[in-house]
Amino acid sequence: MPKDIEVSAATFGNDEEGVDTIFVKEKPKKTWRSNIWDTWDKTPEERRFLFKLDAGILSICCLGYFIKYLDQANLTNAYVSGMQDDLGMYDNQLNYVTTLWTVGYIIGQIPSNIVLTRVRPSIWLPSSELYVLRFFIGLAESTYYPGVLYMMGAWYRKDELGKRAVIFNVSSALATMFSGYLMTAVIGLDGRGGLKGWQWLYIMDGVISLPLALAGFFVMPDTPANSRDKAIAIARVQKEKREQLQPYTRQKMFKILASWHIYLLPLLFFLAGAAGALGQPIFSLYLKDSVNPKYTTAQINDYPTVTSAVQIVACLVYAWVSDGLLDGRRWPVLLFATTISFVLYVSLAVWDIPEGWRWACYIIAGQGVIVSPLILVWATEICSDDAEERAIVVGTTNDFGYVISAWLPLIIWQTVDAPRYHKGFITASCSCVAAVVLIMVINILVRRDQISLIALAAEQLEYTQ
Repeated sequence: MPKDIEVSAATFGNDEEGVDTIFVKEKPKKTWRSNIWDTWDKTPEERRFLFKLDAGILSICCLGYFIKYLDQANLTNAYVSGMQDDLGMYDNQLNYVTTLWTVGYIIGQIPSNIVLTRVRPSIWLPSSELYVLRFFIGLAESTYYPGVLYMMGAWYRKDELGKRAVIFNVSSALATMFSGYLMTAVIGLDGRGGLKGWQWLYIMDGVISLPLALAGFFVMPDTPANSRDKAIAIARVQKEKREQLQPYTRQKMFKILASWHIYLLPLLFFLAGAAGALGQPIFSLYLKDSVNPKYTTAQINDYPTVTSAVQIVACLVYAWVSDGLLDGRRWPVLLFATTISFVLYVSLAVWDIPEGWRWACYIIAGQGVIVSPLILVWATEICSDDAEERAIVVGTTNDFGYVISAWLPLIIWQTVDAPRYHKGFITASCSCVAAVVLIMVINILVRRDQISLIALAAEQLEYTQ
């Protein structure tokens, strides 16, 4: 298949005689500068528009995701910094608390993304960040991640989406790092005002979260159709052949349920979640359990932030490669990152390995985080021609990752098994293998669909001649 043909760009239009015809667009030529940042080869008008879009979407969405993950990371850091003893959270209580959050997160995601196709993102998403209590925090936060990715999929083109989605996702790693440093800082407040140090951590969390959530009402954009730059916004979306919002008809729902998208993409994310050992406090609890040498509370909070630093660097590199050098192809990066994770988890499952390599496995594991956002980006692009399907598939896909997080940790990541987690690392290794197979299957199906578009285009052109 010629490399200069953009297979997914087959679209319907009218020729001079009013006959419906399918056009296949050639890929635009790219300079080396566009592999670094994608605005260089665009018109001045579109570059100004993208700058405003990035200033709105990336700024507030990254800050919102930062506070979302700050809350999640604070639980682990508080747990290893005195909360376990103060609240008597021995055995598997940490797993139970995490599961309560996850259940709320699961319940809210798909309904939220459906609501998001009808309610402005600038109203719906910030509103969901203002609630409290653990279950309702999970329920409220369920709107954010899939909702932002749905919104990004509505605004950004294929050569722009991957790196921006990963920049957004990197906010979680920054929050995890910041939470560790914040915990180290507030330890000095232990006893101040009759509160423990870990309690001050949650107070700081609230102080940071509230103004950022309120800012979302004023900064968060809505959709291209109601943008101030409506003409250029809609023109960019039409270049990607993304359909505008349509009614939720019975025919549309049958079409969505009959497609492989709604089944295989969530299954892939499900496997990525099962392979997500990094989602557990494996490094922190390993350090807490170690007695030779005995690490201080500050070290237990600070050392795992190196994993987050690796996550940031690796994810940005992977995203730039996927968007630029690979022309928006996602599957090669997914295969590479998942294979690396397989090697790391197998090593940790063996456990009797050199101490230096064990530390390396904990730290390098951060690179595998790219799999989750890139799967959702891939899902967004695969479903780009149907806004309602995109909302449901993205919400369902992200939901499946958390479905497994609601119960699997209670079986294979039990706190009482720390720090070895033999069952957990075995399961993560097997999930990596299954994910590799499914990535290749999905890529074959995507190419099959693209070839069908080309065949349809050729048939239509022959008919019109």
